Amino acid sequence: MTFSDDFTIGSMQELTDLIDQVGFVPFFMNEIEGFSIEEHIADGCWYDDANENFWPAWEWKGPVIRHMKCAYGKFLRGKAMYVSAEWFPDFANFRRDGYDFDARYDDGLASFYDKELFELLQENEPVLSKRLKQIGDYGKGGKKGFDTMITRLQKLCYVLTGDFQYATDRYGNAYGWGIAVYETPEHFFGSQFGRKVYRRTPEESYARIVKQFQKILPDAGTEQIRRILR
Repeated sequence: MTFSDDFTIGSMQELTDLIDQVGFVPFFMNEIEGFSIEEHIADGCWYDDANENFWPAWEWKGPVIRHMKCAYGKFLRGKAMYVSAEWFPDFANFRRDGYDFDARYDDGLASFYDKELFELLQENEPVLSKRLKQIGDYGKGGKKGFDTMITRLQKLCYVLTGDFQYATDRYGNAYGWGIAVYETPEHFFGSQFGRKVYRRTPEESYARIVKQFQKILPDAGTEQIRRILR
């Protein structure tokens, strides 16, 4: 399957099949036409802004992550993307440039503030985003920059969303947006991730990813693919 094919996603099973087949599935529209769930979602399965209803594509996120054990996070230009368990070690190796976080910090490639947040997350993972903000004193009257830092840590593949939890009313009914549960890939995938993530050079991982993107995006140019992966 490619993103140039004429298809629709009308069920959670169809979404999991797509992630399994292509490896990389952005949630929202981006600069490559057709490369998103949003552009292929079936009628009635998307967010209805006019009626402020929450449709299945949002509700599938947690179950898909749990069922497939796939990576999900703001991996693509600050926007969310699913990455299959098969492809995420190469993707993380490329984005990390072969560094674990400690080595990145020691080489001056990560700030003290990123390190502070990363270590706080490690000490409490898996942790709800709102809880992480509370224990780290991020927010009004406290430390600044939480959203920027957590997005950067996701882009570099040191952090992902391992699940979503919903607030419940007094009757136990879920409501509102799902709240992200953050954790490191090392925690989410377990020891197998540590064995896989650095087995190739970052350049080898990048070449494999570009080749896969060319396969699933036959109408996109190589430079367009390289640009969106930055």
